[in-house]
Amino acid sequence: IGAAGEMTKCGFRRLPVTDAGTKKLRGIVTSGDIINFMGGGDKYHLVEVRHNGNLIAALNENVRTIMTQQPVTLGYDASISDAVDIITGKKIGGLPIIGRDGALAGIVTERDVLRVLGSQRSPLKVEDVMTTSLRVTAPDCPIAKVTRDMTSYRFRRLPVVSDDVVYGIVTATDIMRYLGSREVFARLTTGNVAEVTALPVRTLIAGSLITTTPEKSINEAAREMLKKNIGALPVIEDSRLVGLVTEFDLVRAFARGESDVRA
Repeated sequence: IGAAGEMTKCGFRRLPVTDAGTKKLRGIVTSGDIINFMGGGDKYHLVEVRHNGNLIAALNENVRTIMTQQPVTLGYDASISDAVDIITGKKIGGLPIIGRDGALAGIVTERDVLRVLGSQRSPLKVEDVMTTSLRVTAPDCPIAKVTRDMTSYRFRRLPVVSDDVVYGIVTATDIMRYLGSREVFARLTTGNVAEVTALPVRTLIAGSLITTTPEKSINEAAREMLKKNIGALPVIEDSRLVGLVTEFDLVRAFARGESDVRA
């Protein structure tokens, strides 16, 4: 799937699919769709049945087979409030924008909205908006199980934790990047996708872990996410993981504050 390579190269989590001639939107493919297809969920059935589990053959599958058709969109004249209402109401990370001529004009994401709303001063702290009921994974958990958990519970990321120590966060984009890398092809002998998803998830964790604390303001958390180009921050207190704050959490919090002001 060339879409996975394009998303990895550009650092995108989602990619609109259009007609080559008219540029009319036909669907959208996300990193979640890719990991679902490569072992995480119901779309993996295509790999098993159509390609007998062969990764190389599956990677040549047309993106239409896994994309979301008729995605939720925005008109070119929609307001930021319209975008926020859909993103928070439907829990959608990105919305294609359709121009006056019916062709794709762009896309607006949680991060775009956070960049606008995050400039508003808020009295809220990270502890007011973070998620505390966390699903985590262990460093030695196979990548295959992580993809299944992400797909089953509709998570884009999972903290990697052992004995209350946070090793990092693994995201759907990390797994997509790995599945399209040269390292994967070097590991293949039979071509079966199971050969490359049996590795422990710790092999995907790289770089330093960026965290926050419960008492930090959500403005500080938003600035950190935007500066580091990351979608979530583990919340650490007394060296223990106590929560996770995401772009979605912040967008929802800032949007509620804006609604209160308008009211």
